[in-house]
Amino acid sequence: MRADTVHGTQPRMNTNTKQKPDDRHSRQPESPEKVKRILFVNRSYYPDAEATGQLLTQLCEDLTGDFHVTVVAGQPNYNPQQVPFRRTGRDTHNGVEVRRVWNTQFRKSSFLGRAINYVSFLLCAARVTLLLKRPDVVIVESDPPLLCLLGSLLKLRYRTRLVVYLQDIYPHLAVALGKLSDNWLTRLLEHWFTAAYRNADRVIVLSQDMRDVMLEAGVQPEKVDVIPNWVDAAHITPVKQDNRFRAEQELDDRFIVMYSGNLGLCQGLEGVLVAAEQLQERTDIMFLLVGDGAAKQRLVGIAQKRELKNVRFVDYQPLSRLAESLSAADLHLIPLDPRVIRYMMPSKLYGILASGTPVVTLAAEQSELGELVRQEQVGVTVTPDQPEELAEAILWFADWCDDRKGFGQRARELALDAFDRPISVARFRLMLDQVLDPDSANQPQPTREGPDRPHDSDTQPPAGTCPPTCTQQQIETSIQPATVPTPGTAFSLKDQTT
Repeated sequence: MRADTVHGTQPRMNTNTKQKPDDRHSRQPESPEKVKRILFVNRSYYPDAEATGQLLTQLCEDLTGDFHVTVVAGQPNYNPQQVPFRRTGRDTHNGVEVRRVWNTQFRKSSFLGRAINYVSFLLCAARVTLLLKRPDVVIVESDPPLLCLLGSLLKLRYRTRLVVYLQDIYPHLAVALGKLSDNWLTRLLEHWFTAAYRNADRVIVLSQDMRDVMLEAGVQPEKVDVIPNWVDAAHITPVKQDNRFRAEQELDDRFIVMYSGNLGLCQGLEGVLVAAEQLQERTDIMFLLVGDGAAKQRLVGIAQKRELKNVRFVDYQPLSRLAESLSAADLHLIPLDPRVIRYMMPSKLYGILASGTPVVTLAAEQSELGELVRQEQVGVTVTPDQPEELAEAILWFADWCDDRKGFGQRARELALDAFDRPISVARFRLMLDQVLDPDSANQPQPTREGPDRPHDSDTQPPAGTCPPTCTQQQIETSIQPATVPTPGTAFSLKDQTT
């Protein structure tokens, strides 16, 4: 099954219309007085190293050939290269007008501190956005979640179009994690947020799972679009030979199992540490946790207490070195708390695919994430909260997978076919055209597939390996059962039925 059937609202497109990564603005620019004004509001933006800020920066810069783009942003949480920027006031970066506002920056591990951060940015952003020149479209993201309420106010203030762009769905996610109680205040917030979603001209979500939540909330189906996040596959390329990151970390002779991204509350990374503890005797296997977040301090404490010498924590890597760091892994992990799978879609998947590295997802079998990984044969899915299964899957890739390179090649191909930056930006541009001019809704959408793209079915894998269209059961039957996962011993994946 191709990825366009996983993201069920996206028709198939022809890649002959796909823009080259370095030529993103195909339309002729209009005269200045006719250029539509787009206003984005989100706390994270350049030079923030957080994924949402990087993605929004790329999107805004790619839209500047067609629109006048303004971003109201806050203070970056992570700026590993200490890039200089104007902390408050008006600035311009790569054609985008940036209005930077102040906000508090208490540690994200503190619920009260995070709430104060949210409110301080919301108030400062409201003060600025309510005094801007009228935009033709207001787009509010979900950092912080309260921005959908500001979006409704701006729509009323300017009599303009409103797009709510959800990277995650609140307060559902916080309730699922137990960070908010399901009480009258939470239900009031949910009522306000749902009203804002229904009031919007368009709601953009990242997955079909998230779209289903919006439909259950009563948002009209024609208002909800699925536009997955993306990767800039021209810049994130496989670097499997002479990898400087591996050399600097002195890991050239190890099998690297990597988690890269936000060390937050939604990932369930404690289970990864349990799996690492079970594999301590395998000195050839090293776990690398790259990034930062609210759970990092606790995770470091757990690793130290258990004396996990096979676990190493590394800070966020600059964007310029992301291809090296992602490619340094032999196997990537995408753990996700099963309670939140309907309310978010991890964007780290797309960079992993572009790096040409196999992936193990810890996700519910019915989730879109697990289904995509299985159907596209770019990795395997194991049951969340089952560290033994995770350890067995890691051992299979390290010791018994004859087709590890094939998994990586299919991952890279999927990134190019379905999740490359120009494809998602073209969808976003088309969505804006339709919001501004509803009569344009019948235009054909950009496609994922075309005759110039090689297909998995064009090649046959070596004998004894898993073909691209095989089922999860076929993967399992290629594994010899054993009771002890030691070097030179095979194992089973415990009769997965996913």
